[in-house]
Amino acid sequence: MKADLLVTGISQLVTAQGAGPKRGLAMRELLIVERAAIAIAKGVFVWVGSEADWRGEAATTIDVHRRAVIPGLVDPHTHAVWAGDRLADFEARSAGVGYETILAAGGGIWSTIRATAAASEEELLSLAQPRIEALQRSGAAVIEVKSGYGFTPAAELALLSAICALAKRTPVRIVPTLLIHVPPQQSNDRAASLSAVCEKLIPEASQRRLASAVDVFIEREAWSAAEAERILKCAQQLGLGIKLHCEQFHNVGGLELGVRMGALSVDHLEACKPEQIAIVAASPTIATLLPGVSLHLGLPAAPGRTLIDAGAAVAVGTDLNPGSSPLFSTAAALALAVRLNGLTAQEALVAGTANAASALGLVDAGRIEAGLPADFLVLAGSDWRELVYILGANPAGEVWIRGKRVSR
Repeated sequence: MKADLLVTGISQLVTAQGAGPKRGLAMRELLIVERAAIAIAKGVFVWVGSEADWRGEAATTIDVHRRAVIPGLVDPHTHAVWAGDRLADFEARSAGVGYETILAAGGGIWSTIRATAAASEEELLSLAQPRIEALQRSGAAVIEVKSGYGFTPAAELALLSAICALAKRTPVRIVPTLLIHVPPQQSNDRAASLSAVCEKLIPEASQRRLASAVDVFIEREAWSAAEAERILKCAQQLGLGIKLHCEQFHNVGGLELGVRMGALSVDHLEACKPEQIAIVAASPTIATLLPGVSLHLGLPAAPGRTLIDAGAAVAVGTDLNPGSSPLFSTAAALALAVRLNGLTAQEALVAGTANAASALGLVDAGRIEAGLPADFLVLAGSDWRELVYILGANPAGEVWIRGKRVSR
């Protein structure tokens, strides 16, 4: 076997194995190889195993000096393109004003929509690129980026175009998602807005290949389950994946709708009830947890431990956004999931790699395996568990994407 690059001196190589019989698994088997090596050719893993077993030739060999290696992280839920800030909201919440009260008064998402609409594409890109770079430095090789702050069809299409332009400025694989975020504040405009989403926005986004999936925010102050079903059916008819924001504050039928329609993921779940856990556990839909929201808003954490014990496949994301989760580290999200959602270190690693890839409909990310893109992290230390143990420092010593070192 010939390789472009051989990476040696790996104290521990740790990765989930295989895509699994369903989109994700409650607990995948971990492959742990001591004193490992990996071989890469043309940006793809071609061999993984014990260093002593390598018998091929490599054009270049590097020694990582007894440090641990894990797959590149996958962040399955971000809102990384926005303008403005939410510091006034943060100050109000610190004084005891509720998130929903702020939203009803025209703050929250509405303030970000106004600021984003006023920014040019170049301004949005200049703001978003450092955010993506921060996630990359923390270990993210694949990042989903949602729209949702455009509101009108034209503004949403412009925002998706900016996300696609952002993908050309970074080595990270960007997965664009069209988010149908909030309906008009005036009830008499709601039906017209819904029609515009289904008849104009989603078809044009699909035709221009600006999004791989459609997400809908289902909540009392957002869209109802019935409205979301119409939106998601439109997306499915055009070949797009579907996802949902649901059970964040209230139970209004979002989780049940997502499972019934075969959603890739149902995200948030802070308000998930015990009887709903069995529903998602019996399905291939991924339960995506966002612990940064629990920390920042002071919400009860989503029941990660109970979900996994019931057999649900769990992923973890940052939910990077200006209002509810200004969290710029994918690794830190996994560390928080251990502390707030009750995941073990092994479960957190799977949730931030293979299962997070499944939440995006990807089968070629989140694992170190021959034939897959060579995305991996060389951690700062020799024990892979430092990934979720460390707080306040970056556990990722080096980030490699498609066989090239992009952060060090």
